[in-house]
Amino acid sequence: MIHALIHDFLGPLLRRPPRFQVAALCHRGSGAETEILMVTSRETRRWVLPKGWPKRGLDAAGTAAEEAWEEAGVRFRPGAPVLAGYYSYLKRLDGGLPVPVSVAVYAMQFESLAEDYPELGQRERRWFAPAEAAQLVDEEGLQEMLRAFEAPCPPPPRG
Repeated sequence: MIHALIHDFLGPLLRRPPRFQVAALCHRGSGAETEILMVTSRETRRWVLPKGWPKRGLDAAGTAAEEAWEEAGVRFRPGAPVLAGYYSYLKRLDGGLPVPVSVAVYAMQFESLAEDYPELGQRERRWFAPAEAAQLVDEEGLQEMLRAFEAPCPPPPRG
């Protein structure tokens, strides 16, 4: 009886929808020359995409671009970010409680890296081929997205 009460009544009340973050898939090159910028997380030093929680006043793609600036000093080429997909993971909050998080990933074409940016010295940043980047991350959905990523070919030169 108590098990049924917990399972049927309290269980759904305690389950929450996943929290939401956005990530920037910063890329350069095209075809076989495509590279993806990864950063290390501050606490575990794992390789991840720059990502964060939504920010007031910015849409999801704008937040992803802002996170890439703060975490890696990335400046992007003009053009609309492209929603590359979603992945999920369990994030440990400060109290140690794991919570499900859904992450929207926006592909953005790299223009330059700043020498000075907000989280300089807190993270490492490095370029990887998509297959190599996929091997570095823990989240299966992100691994698949990185393996399958193909940067769009740049437009032909004008002339």
